[in-house]
This record gives sequence, structure tokens and C-alpha cells, in this order.
Amino acid sequence: MYCTRKITNQITWVGGYDRRLGLFENLFPIPRGITYNSYLIMDEKVALLDTVDSSISRQFLENITHTLNGRAVDYLIVNHMEPDHCSNIEDLLIRYPDMKIVGNAKTIDLIKQFYDMDIDNNIIIVKENESISLGEHTLRFYMTPMVHWPEVMMTYEEKEGILFSADAFGSFGALNGNLFNDEIDFNSEWLSDYRRYYGNIVGKYGMQVQNAIKKVANLEVRIICPLHGPVWRTNIEYLLDKYNKWSTYTPEEQSVALFYGSMYGDTENAINILANELAESGIKNIVVHDVSNTHVSTLIEEVFRCSHIVIAAPTYNGSIYPAMFNFLHDMQALNLQNRTVGLMDNGSWAPTANRQILAMIESMKNMEVLQPVVSIRSALKENTREQLMELKDALLHSLQGEE
Repeated sequence: MYCTRKITNQITWVGGYDRRLGLFENLFPIPRGITYNSYLIMDEKVALLDTVDSSISRQFLENITHTLNGRAVDYLIVNHMEPDHCSNIEDLLIRYPDMKIVGNAKTIDLIKQFYDMDIDNNIIIVKENESISLGEHTLRFYMTPMVHWPEVMMTYEEKEGILFSADAFGSFGALNGNLFNDEIDFNSEWLSDYRRYYGNIVGKYGMQVQNAIKKVANLEVRIICPLHGPVWRTNIEYLLDKYNKWSTYTPEEQSVALFYGSMYGDTENAINILANELAESGIKNIVVHDVSNTHVSTLIEEVFRCSHIVIAAPTYNGSIYPAMFNFLHDMQALNLQNRTVGLMDNGSWAPTANRQILAMIESMKNMEVLQPVVSIRSALKENTREQLMELKDALLHSLQGEE
């Protein structure tokens, strides 16, 4: 049975929800599931913008069959060729053999890599700023490569000012019927998943996101229709501001995220003391995460949020504690930058983690390392507590903009 919602009179959401999937891309925990968005424009010509993941193909096909009401799909616009958005291309061609597949040259290359089917007579290749008229609606195409695949483009519908933004402006989480941003409590229920989605899926490509934002900046965008998460029809400036911060690696908040690895609790104890002292000094929204039992995608999300981070880990087999190493490696891979960092290591006989952590931090752009760098021998003592308080003072001065 169909399950659809109207975006406007002639544009319908025909996507669906998957609350069974545990890991997005088989990597990222999604306890609230995921939403797959697809949109159908009913005009003199019919255009379908992207498809969905194979896990909800049945729901998707029922949605478009109901909405079409006996008509055929004239154009399939492929903004993004990742399998969670393109898994139904072959099924659609079987149902609608005259359907034209619209994409750029890289899109078509990827279709031929994913599928074994003859599509040469069904292809329309579009370039930057080219358009297709559906009747009252005109679709104009803007290439936005590496947001976050090389073939990605965005489609702008000129009549109603709708930006079909591919994976940009998307989020983890299955919607609960409330499709639009003004139907949900965004800050309390969705902001964390938006940030985690951006940081881990798109975060590496800040420069490319900036290019995409500049490219559509002069368009009159009244609605943003992403491929995951809510449709934005109000307060679009808020969403653009978040994306501008994230894509320039600008912290959202002047606060501190403390990340630790601890084998027997001594490093954790030092971090807890530091967190308490920072809170006593008036710092709000502090977070503390054990890297051994917090998924790295959540750690990355907090780095995107906070201006200051503290890294604390024991030396392990002469190297960095493995879970902390994995976190730092993800920070490198995702191009994290523009943060202020405090360091702490622990070693009973040969503490070398700080030196190796420092090398990883220094490989990132615009990362300021505070002094002192704290080194604990087994457990915190009075002398190392003094170092810890000096690091606390350095964090406070930095948060307050003091030298």
C-alpha cells in the first residue's frame, strides 16, 4: 500500500523508511534507522528524482505507481549513483522502457559499472547549467562533484524554487511521518544526527561543499529536498549556516570534548578531574567519551561541534592505545582542522604516546597544541595533578580568547 506526502501540488515525496538497518554503509550505527527520499514531479512530462535503496523497493514502487495513476515516467534524474539511491534503475526501465535517464557523463559511467543493461538509447547527458522542461516546471542542473562522490549533481526546479540536493543537507534517522523540518523539534531530536552524518559522510570534502554552496547561493531556494532526512521549507538560513560552519571546519561551540582511552581507570580518573575543574570554571556543554566504547562516528561528530579537544591515552605496545589511534586516523582522513588540542598520555615505564599523538595532530591543518603536554606515570600524583591544572588553565585562557 502506498505511503506518500505532497511537497507541493505537483511534487510528491515517494520515498520510505528503513528502521531495520543497523549500520549505514555497514559502518555507522543508526539506531533510529534511515530515510530514503525520492521525489516525483507530475507535469506535461513526468520526472522522478532519484530512487531508493533495494531494502524498500516494494514500498517505493507502490508509491510511484499510485502517484503516477496510470502514467509513465518520462525522465529519471540521477543526482547521485550511490546504491542507496540508485538500486531501482533497472526495475524502472523494465516498467517504463521509454524512460530517459538523465545524468552527467560520470553518472552514466557509474550506471554501466553497477548494471549490465543496454541503456545507450535511454541516456540524456547533461552539463553544467543545462535544463530540461517538463511543461510548467523546468529542471536546471548544477555539478557538485565530491559532495561526496565525483558524479554528484544538484537539480534546481525553477518554478517553485526547489533544490534537490542529493546527499547534501541530509541526515541519519528514519522520519516518523513528519517529513518537513517545521514538523519536528530539530535541535533536540535531529541536530546530532545531522552533524554526525555530515562529519562522517561528507566531512572530508569541505572545500567541495563550499564550492557547491557558492554555486547555488544566487538561486531563490524555497525548499531543500535532500536524499536523506527531513525536507526543509522554513528557516533554510539556519541549515545553510550549519553547513557553512561544518564545511569550513569552524567550531559550532566554544566548548571542550575530552576523549580518553583507559586500561584500568587511571587515565579516565585524570580526565574526570579535568572535566570537573573545567565545569567548576564555568565551561558548559562539556562531553567526555571513552574511545573504547563510543563509536568513532560519534567522536567525529563532537570534534565538529567543539572548539577544543583533549586527547588522553596510554602507551600500548610502544604505540598509541589502539582505539585512540583509530580515532586520530579518522580525524586525519576526514580532514579535521582548526581546533585547539590538549594532550595527555600515561605510561608505567616508557610513555611515548604523546609524541606519536602529537605527530598525528601536527599532520592536520591549523591545530594548536596547548602547553603543558601532560604525562602520567601509572597514576595521577600531586606533581602530575599540578600539570593537569596548568592544562586546565591553558584551556580556559584559550576558550576566553586570551594568550
